[in-house]
Order: sequence, then structure tokens, then C-alpha cells
Amino acid sequence: MAVEICENFDIKNLTTFKTGGLIERVCFPKNIDEFLSIKPPYKVFGNLSNTLVSSSGYDGTIVLTSKMDNITSIGTSITAGCGVKGPKLSQFAASKGLSGLEFMIGFPGSVGGEIFMNASANGQCISDCVKSVTLFCPEKGVFKLSRDEMEFEYRKSICQRKNFIVLEVEFELSEDGTEKINDRMKKNLEFRKSHQPSLSLPNCGSIFKNPEGDSAGRLLDEVGAKSMNVGGAKVWENHANFIVNPNGGSSLDILKLMCMMKNRVKEKFEINLYPEVLYLGNRNEEEENLCKILYQK
Repeated sequence: MAVEICENFDIKNLTTFKTGGLIERVCFPKNIDEFLSIKPPYKVFGNLSNTLVSSSGYDGTIVLTSKMDNITSIGTSITAGCGVKGPKLSQFAASKGLSGLEFMIGFPGSVGGEIFMNASANGQCISDCVKSVTLFCPEKGVFKLSRDEMEFEYRKSICQRKNFIVLEVEFELSEDGTEKINDRMKKNLEFRKSHQPSLSLPNCGSIFKNPEGDSAGRLLDEVGAKSMNVGGAKVWENHANFIVNPNGGSSLDILKLMCMMKNRVKEKFEINLYPEVLYLGNRNEEEENLCKILYQK
């Protein structure tokens, strides 16, 4: 069956920030064979939960892997497609009496993106339970790396350095009682709800990575970031490292707000904050200059 392709696709409602314009071409593969049938060049995304998409759209092809969401299990091993969302994976593991993925119950993103950035919460990270990852790159085709070969670090993996694309992940978990697992999931979800804005409030998760030995949220709080806003976007009043977009702010509003936050911390503490959020899309001269400030090290 041919891969689903949409031309001039309005991406706004698929992004958790609720920003974005028309994308020239969007492909929705449902499995690895369909993914491999797509001709480059293209950019690959999962759930667009960690991506700021330009309100001016993007003149190019993107691949959204959200439909590559198959999950299987054998014994204490679970294999998940890159498009599986964190809560679905967590709940599937719990239904099998398998522990290790409870912390992902509130994750808005999908497995591919979470492996790419080694997503973490409550002292755990996704790499803790990884056995192997099936990857793709044009030079090597489809191949598999072990957990150690993935070179996981805080908010990093080999995928960022080598431009590898995650297709599928095998997790090795441990057996535990379903009631205990569900209790831990409930506590993780309650913690997340009290410390992060609900996805009913458009946001993209944490904006900046924590600098070594410190907290981006603490630094931003110290410089009064919670009072900052630009256009329809503002810093969340309960945590200074989150931007929410309740009033339909543009991608430019959010970029300006991110630069304001970064510059205040730089001025007061001589510390550079670097974004967790990716940027996709066309850029005018102002957006280009803002991205240089934010993303160049």
C-alpha cells in the first residue's frame, strides 16, 4: 500500500504549540517499508510536541511518523514503533505487568523523539530501559544499535550527532505487580500535572535545557521570566521554563519571547541557555537573526 502524502498541508492543529502554516508536502508512513519508499530530501518528526513550526510554513517535505505506532511484546521485552506516544507505551507495559516505563505516562511526545533527545523525568530517562534501536540513514540504510552504541547522555543521543532516524525501539523491562505499576504511573502523572502545563494549554514542554549543575527554571525565575509575554505567547505562571500559547501567538512571538528569556539569564548570570525546542520552517530576516541568537553555540 502506498504511503499517504498530503500537499500544502496546514500543520497548525498537529503541533502542541498550535503554531504553523502550510507545509509543501507531508508524508504519513504506517510502517518501515512505507517509510523507506519516501524519496529524500525530507525532515522527520514524530508528534511535533518538541517543535516550534513557523507560522509561514515550510517549503519542503516532512515525514510524520505518528502512524508508525505498532507495539508487540515477548516475555519482558517490548518493541515499539517510533510513532508510539509515551502514555500508550506506558499503559501497554503496565497491562503486561512490566515495569520501567511508568515515568512516560505523561510524556506528550512519541518514542522516536524521546529516544532522539533521551527524554527524562523524575530521575529516570528512556535510555534506562533500552535494549536496542532500529535506525535509518541514507548512507547505511536500516541498521540496529545496542543501548551502549546509542551514546546516550543528558538530553542527547548519537542521533543528534549522526543524523540517524529512529524507526523502532526494543525495551527490556522487569516484571512487577500491575497494581504497583499503576500506582507509580498515577504518582508520576500527578507530579507532571502539578509541575507542567496541561496539553490543553498549547505548549511545547521545557523550553531550555538545564545547564550543568543548575536548573533553567531556577535561573529564569530569578530574572523574572514569569512576567514575560510577547503577543499571544507568555511564560507559564507556575514554572519559568515553559511557554504557553493560549492566545494564538505566532512562531515569531515565541521566538522573541525565547530570546528575551535567554538574554535576561545571560545578562545576570553569564550563563547561556540552549533550547530543547526545535525550529522548523521558513524564516524571514528577523526570524533568522533570532534563531542565530538561540541556536548557535
